[in-house]
Parts: sequence; structure tokens; C-alpha cells
Amino acid sequence: MDCTVLPMMIVVSLLPGYLLADRSPNSVYILQSTTIPSAPHQRVKRGWIWNELFVEEEDPILRVIGTLKSDSDNGDFRIKYVLSGEGAGDVFQIDEYTGEISSMKTVDREEKASYILQAQAIDRLTDQPVEPESEFIIKVKDINDNAPYFQNEPYVSSIPEMCPMGTTVVRVTATDADDPLSGNNAKLIYSILQGEPYFSVEPKTGVIVTSWPNMDREAREKYLVVVQVKDMMGLNGGYSATTTVTITLSDVNDNGPTFQHNLYTFTLAESAAPGTTVGRILADDGDVGVNARMNYSLEDLEESSTFRIQTDPVTQEGVILLAKPLDYETKRRFVIAVEAINDHLDTRFLSAYEFSDRTTVKILVEDVDEPPVFSAAVYEWKVPENAVVATQVGSVSARDTDTANNPIKYSIAKGSDMRNLLRIDPNNGTVTVAKPLDRETADWHNLTIAAMETRAGYLSSSVEVFVRVLDVNDNAPQLSRNYQPIICEGTQAGEVNSYTHANVIQMMSATDPDDPMGGHHFYFSMVQEKNTNPNFTIRDNQDNTAGILARRSSFSRKDRTQYVLPVVVTDSGSPAMSSTSTLTISVCACQPAGHCPSGGVEAFALSMGLNLQSLMGLLVCLATLAAEPLC
Repeated sequence: MDCTVLPMMIVVSLLPGYLLADRSPNSVYILQSTTIPSAPHQRVKRGWIWNELFVEEEDPILRVIGTLKSDSDNGDFRIKYVLSGEGAGDVFQIDEYTGEISSMKTVDREEKASYILQAQAIDRLTDQPVEPESEFIIKVKDINDNAPYFQNEPYVSSIPEMCPMGTTVVRVTATDADDPLSGNNAKLIYSILQGEPYFSVEPKTGVIVTSWPNMDREAREKYLVVVQVKDMMGLNGGYSATTTVTITLSDVNDNGPTFQHNLYTFTLAESAAPGTTVGRILADDGDVGVNARMNYSLEDLEESSTFRIQTDPVTQEGVILLAKPLDYETKRRFVIAVEAINDHLDTRFLSAYEFSDRTTVKILVEDVDEPPVFSAAVYEWKVPENAVVATQVGSVSARDTDTANNPIKYSIAKGSDMRNLLRIDPNNGTVTVAKPLDRETADWHNLTIAAMETRAGYLSSSVEVFVRVLDVNDNAPQLSRNYQPIICEGTQAGEVNSYTHANVIQMMSATDPDDPMGGHHFYFSMVQEKNTNPNFTIRDNQDNTAGILARRSSFSRKDRTQYVLPVVVTDSGSPAMSSTSTLTISVCACQPAGHCPSGGVEAFALSMGLNLQSLMGLLVCLATLAAEPLC
């Protein structure tokens, strides 16, 4: 059989339920393949033309949805029909003898909307296709088997109170898994189940808007709006879903502060310290957050500036504080005006003057029995250290500020004057010297003086007194240490002493426990004698130091091992005081570097008429005798 001239015929039985109700089960639709004309002696190329086949989803009845028929099929079952592709043998099957294509199980469009399959007619004898393989599509026809559902839940939104009607709140969005192109299965309509008349919803878009004017947060802050969505354009028999939208009204400044009373009265003891809280007042404001913040200010009607006010940032109360000390005996009552004003003004809702309010505050001072008050917070006096006993150092004064004005008795607190160098007159507070003073022992005396009432509550107070002892020149200067100068044999007059590394035999300084105002200035000199000292002299450096210099040359231990030199040190006080120290200058056989190895030992030996070797031998003998046991 020449395949180029045998067309193939496909017979499709459209058997969805709604078609079978109107059509005979023998109704067929014939779809023929087309041929493309070719030039002489060329093979004709065929092309299959297919219509789409349909199967209804969730159909529990297994139905024939189409028939594949070749025009070369003579009914002798020589032609074998084969189906391949998506769902072949699982979802769809073909009768290999008749070419009927039927469903094998129910299908769900939401899982798979279409199936692509391939059909073939094969000659059973030759096992060769009688026509080329052709591809077709079976589409799953949608039914309304899915309910809509809301996305992006939960829905929470906020709008400002007092907003105009028609203000957009939020958009709710629902979706339906059914085919939006198949009738009304996925056509959704929104409506309000709960929340009217305050809110409404646009049926097609799901946009919620306000439908009530001037909603007041202070009256109601939160609304729960229930929105329903239905498919099938809202017709009966469709599916529906609901969602709850939480809508909160945010605050705007549409309320001003208001005091609950025209007069507030507080009492405060006169002994209260500055900074003490007098009381709190609150101007109510129905708003919250930044819109409820306010500042309080005082209008001091008596201009005393005794009080101040500040805002508590947590409670928004006005805290009245004491700014200055009170005195019941001076003033017993204060009247002040307080104003509260919002930080943030919004003139869209109120005029500027409506954002403030005023009230009056009366403060009564309570009398307190107070201790004596000293005329000064601290006392500081000066007294010379040579002041005689009974010399007046200073005086303190205290008084009872209460109306009773009780007499005062003074005393020095125990422990503040351990040596009892000062005394106080208990009646008038005069402090005098009780014992001789010495600045060099203690240059400051710190006293605590108490003042006590002699009647009623016997209240007392104290004050610190600092007494500075002034210096007088009552100490003579002394050399700073016990100097032991040496001079090397062969030293020339004025020559540098390599042992002391200076141009002098010995440098000297002095000390003085006194403390003159201009600082110390010492003068160094030798004791005045009839004859000038032929061996040494003293050079005053004018900087509180002095040096000993040799007057002659060629000092020798054989001639003399030691020299005595008195040194006089005088201060610049008035009257001046001086002291005399006698220095012993030793002659030494110095090493080349200027060091005196034997120092005073060798000088001592020479002064006894012994040489060094003899002295060392004598010391060894004494050590040996000391080591032997006594008989």
C-alpha cells in the first residue's frame, strides 16, 4: 500500500459530561491530515493537524475523550495504535485496536493543567508506522473545586484619628487556585462582615477605606474588621474565606492640657533643703506619646524665685522644687501661677491658645525649731607663734533664728584640740591662746566649735575654725650634716680637690626649721680672731652654700694630721640668729685618683705617734687575745 496517498483519519469523540447530555454517543469529529503538494517524482510530506482534547478535572467516571483512526484501517485490526508522552499508560490509555483514548483516573487541574502526548499508527505485519508520529495536547477543564484564601495574613494597619472619609487603610489580597480564564471559578468579590459603618471595602480590589468621619482615638482606639472574599462573583454555591484586619487609630494632637483644680495647696517645712520636692501637679491630656508631652512654667507673682518647676518625662507631671532656703520668720506663704503647654502644637485641630492651661499653687511654710546659725560658714584666723597666753586669736558668733531667740553657749568640740592650746569663752565665743605655740611643731590648728541653745530644745550646730600659726625667727640655722672634710698632701692653695671634684676642700649648706616669708638666706663666716687663719678660709657663695678653701700649700701628715675650723652660720631674720659648728679637717695621703683610702684611721694613728704598720699589728694582737678563752 502506498503510504503517500493513504490519508489518516482521526475520529475524536468529545465526551465531557456537559456535551454528552446534548449529543448522541455516536457523534464523532473527523480530523484529517493535510498533504503538501510536491514536484513530480518527489515524496509527499505530510503534516498532522490536531485539535486540543479536553478532560474534566475531578470527574469520577472514566470516559473516552477521543478516537485515533487511520484511513488505512479496514477494520481487520492490522493497524496498531500507540500512545506515548505525559501520562500515557498512567493517566490516559489508548485501545490499540480501535484507537479510543480514555482516562484512567481522575485528574486535578491545579496539579497539572495539560498533558502533551504523541500518537502513532503502526502496521502490525511490517511493524512500521503507516503515518509519522504526531503530537497533541489534552487540557484539563477546570471546575470550581478550590476555595479562595487570603495572602500575607495577619493584616494590621494604623491610620491617624480624625482622618477624612475615604482614607485608604489597607488592601487585603486573596487568591484562588482555580482557572481565572474558566468562567467565574476564580472571579473574587470582597465584602465587609464586621466593621461597618466605620469601614468599607472595594468589592473587586479589596481596598479597605474609612466610611465614618472624625473617628476619635480617645473614644475608641482599635477596630477589628472582618472581610469576606467569595468566588463565582459572589453567587450562591461558591466558596468563601474570611480574614480579620486589626486597625488602630494613631494619635494626633487634638486635645490640650487641662488642670483638674483651680488651686493646689502644699506645705513645706522651713528646714527643707534646696532641691526638695514641694509637690506634683498634673494637667490631663487625652493624647498620648509626643502629643501629650508638655512643659510647665512658673509665674512667680511675688518675684522671689524661691521655687522652680520641671516636667517629669515619664508621668508628664509638673514637679515643683524648692530653689532657695525658706525662713518661716521671714515669709510664711507663697502664691505662684503655673502654666502647662503642649510641646507639639497642631493647629489643624485646635487653636494655639487651646494647647495650654493655667492654675494657682499656694505653698505654706511650716515653722521648725532650728539650731543656731553661725555668722560665717567657716572661720580662718592667724596668730604668731610667740603670742603670749591669753592673747585673743579670734571670735565666733551664732544666733537662734527662731522667734524665741534663745541664748547661745559656745564650746570647743572634744578631740579637735588635743593639746588644749586654745580656749573659748562660752558666753561670747572669743578664742584665746591657752599654752605657748610652736609653729615648727604644728603650723595649723583645726578646731570644731559648737554653739548650743541654753533653753527649749537645746539644739546645737558647729563650725570649722582654722588657725594658722605664723612664724617668728626663733631658731638658729645649723649645718645640714656632720661634715668631715679632708685635704690631700701636696695640695696647692686654691687648687682643685680631685676627691671632692670641686674648687674647694668642702662644700657646705645649712638648714633652719623657721619659715620666713621671703625664704631663707644664710651667711657663712669664720669665727672672728685676732690673727687671720693661715691655713683655711671660707667662701660664701650667696646661695645658702659655702666652700672651705686652703690658704697655703704643701700640707703634710708629718707636720700635722688634723686642723680644726669653727664655722659660723647666720640667718637673715630679725633679730638674726646664728650657730657655730667646729669642723675637723684631716690630712690624707691621697691616691692618684684623689681617693683617701685610710681616711680617719691613718690620721688617728699618726696623731698617736704610730705608723700604719704598727697600728695594724696592734689590732691583730688585740683580735687574737679576744679569740682565746679566758682562764
